[in-house]
Amino acid sequence: MNDEDLCFTCATDLARLIRARELSPVEITRAVIDRIERFDGRVNAFSRFAPHMAMRMARVAEAAVMAGDSLGPLHGVPVTIKDLFDLEGFVTESGSQTQATATGKQAAKSDSPVAARLKAAGAVILGKTTTPEFGWTGVSRSPLSGITHNPWKHGFNAGASSAGSGAAAAAGFAPLHQGSDGAGSIRMPSHFSGVFGIKPTWGRVPHVPVRNNDLVSHVGPLSRTVEDAALFLNATAGAHPLDHTSLTEPAPDFTENLSSDVTDLRVAFSPNLGHARVDPEVATLVAAAARTFESAGCVVEEVNPEWGPLGPELGRFFWSVHEAPLGQYLEEWESRMDPGLVACIRAGTGHSAEDYMAMRARKLDYIERQNRFLADWDLLLTPAVSVAAFPATRLQPEHWPEHPWDWLSWAEFSYPFNMSGLPAASIPCGWTEAGLPVGLQIVARRGEDARVLQAAATFERAQPWVHRRPF
Repeated sequence: MNDEDLCFTCATDLARLIRARELSPVEITRAVIDRIERFDGRVNAFSRFAPHMAMRMARVAEAAVMAGDSLGPLHGVPVTIKDLFDLEGFVTESGSQTQATATGKQAAKSDSPVAARLKAAGAVILGKTTTPEFGWTGVSRSPLSGITHNPWKHGFNAGASSAGSGAAAAAGFAPLHQGSDGAGSIRMPSHFSGVFGIKPTWGRVPHVPVRNNDLVSHVGPLSRTVEDAALFLNATAGAHPLDHTSLTEPAPDFTENLSSDVTDLRVAFSPNLGHARVDPEVATLVAAAARTFESAGCVVEEVNPEWGPLGPELGRFFWSVHEAPLGQYLEEWESRMDPGLVACIRAGTGHSAEDYMAMRARKLDYIERQNRFLADWDLLLTPAVSVAAFPATRLQPEHWPEHPWDWLSWAEFSYPFNMSGLPAASIPCGWTEAGLPVGLQIVARRGEDARVLQAAATFERAQPWVHRRPF
């Protein structure tokens, strides 16, 4: 196996080979570092690359293997951490000049729960990946790190806010990448960069500190295979004493049953949730992908849920209101902040508590309608995003209406399931004529993350993509 193939080898195989002493953690880490040093200049996936730390961790991992120590499920496997999450010894810059090291911000004194659990599982940390400013948008650029380029087309959007995570997964910069998703921030990068990503059920993976955004930010993986994502969840899921919203029930083994196709399921396919605009090429690829489940023995019906058109007003209200607290930075930093974020902050200010509670009542009704709908269906399939990648200098594609901050117009399929906390994944389902990836979204009932993964694995076997590499 040459170094390039090693960089595109899945985490599941790497962990097995390391455990069998057929592959050294030092060897794989060195190969991945070499690839990052060779190609990240054209991708810009890392906000802080830490090759020396990674090699130290790899040597420790190798010594443990040779000593016959007990090994974790990700022992010696390279991973990355998104720069909205604490990693001990690193400043959490969040893609913002306001948080940058140069402002005197202090390095984190401890790891976020997800970073700590990845380390405990034996993973080798390569560094921190890029994010838009405070994770506010689905476009892969920030005032601090600049553009993170789509590996399939330089200068184009790689998706966000887990921008570097998705781009790194596609580019072969390690097999597993931690992301988070508050309105599509795992699923959008997966769609644009042609990888797999899952937003698990709310509370499945703990998030500390708990975000002050009405419980919409989910922690999850981006990877090149479904099984790798399941392995990530096995290592990171479970209650945490500092996250009072984390699920207390024991997590299942998410890798179980992945080798068996889903069958005899009732599958709803909604091409537009009853209201969303979708580019024709994306719509065609997603519709064909939805039909794949019929060959697995599922019943697939096209539907337009009655709750779908209720989402846009709710999505825009809550997205802007939850950015409004960032207004504390405007007086000093506005000229050095993302203009779209500034516009979004201003749109979210000035609402009364009565306004917020009235909209929250509507939101709770919206969530209940989603859950009632899914009581009749085992899965819901939609496009992951309405468009393929477009220039990352833009907030909206050129053929879409411009708006100072509303990127949600082309991402109407994501935020509904952040509000409801349902598990949802994006899986590559085809490439446009221009060679840009498109994702199929798979949604299930609360707590049924394993079903989403099994459905995704079924599709992965029917329509494999992992052999495709951007360069």
